[in-house]
Amino acid sequence: MADDPTTPPDSNQPPPGELKSDAPAPKPPTPAATPATPPAKPPAAAAGAEHAPKAAPPSGPTDPPPPAGQAPPAFIATLQSAIAGSVSQISYWVGDWTIIVPVTHLLEVARHLRDAADASFDMCSDVTATDWPPRAERFDVVYCLYSTRHHHRIRVKVRAAEHEPVPSVTALWPSANWLEREVFDMFGVNFTGHPDRRRILMPEDWQGYPERKDYPLEGPGELLMENPLDWLKLRQARDEADIE
Repeated sequence: MADDPTTPPDSNQPPPGELKSDAPAPKPPTPAATPATPPAKPPAAAAGAEHAPKAAPPSGPTDPPPPAGQAPPAFIATLQSAIAGSVSQISYWVGDWTIIVPVTHLLEVARHLRDAADASFDMCSDVTATDWPPRAERFDVVYCLYSTRHHHRIRVKVRAAEHEPVPSVTALWPSANWLEREVFDMFGVNFTGHPDRRRILMPEDWQGYPERKDYPLEGPGELLMENPLDWLKLRQARDEADIE
């Protein structure tokens, strides 16, 4: 049967030469989201953040006392009874006992801890130090002692100023010889009565003591200078000399 020429063409039919597609039309791209701008700080708050006071440097460890119900070892009580004023503070931390001793009583205390029957600390396993420049007695010199007979430990700590004499314990524990030399080399602790107080890590003509907190980060170079501007001038002069 022939098509009726009076019938209007189907609007859904594609024009001649094109195929009808069932795919949906593409969606227009979504515009990218603009990140939100953080709110500006009020002028007073911004000024306060810029000029916030700096925290003061620590003046030493806390040296916490023993907790309630934790009695010190008997050999500490014996030491306090034997030498009046020998212990200025007792500290206990993570299972270790520390006694803080006046530097004037160091040799008496060390000899008692070595010879007393209930102590018998026949081994000095380490000597070390820490530096606290804000404090007048800036050094904590720490002796780590061990008893091979009783299998117990104690830390003996003395506080000393920069040039204050600290008597050597090498005559009591020969193992302290090199240990005290290292503390002298790194911190400049003024050990007296040491049989061979020389540097052990740094060259003999080295200036300064590298483990002190006020030691310059770039090292002393040829001159030990405290003013950072002097360091910059010296480095600039060397750079100019290399260019020439």
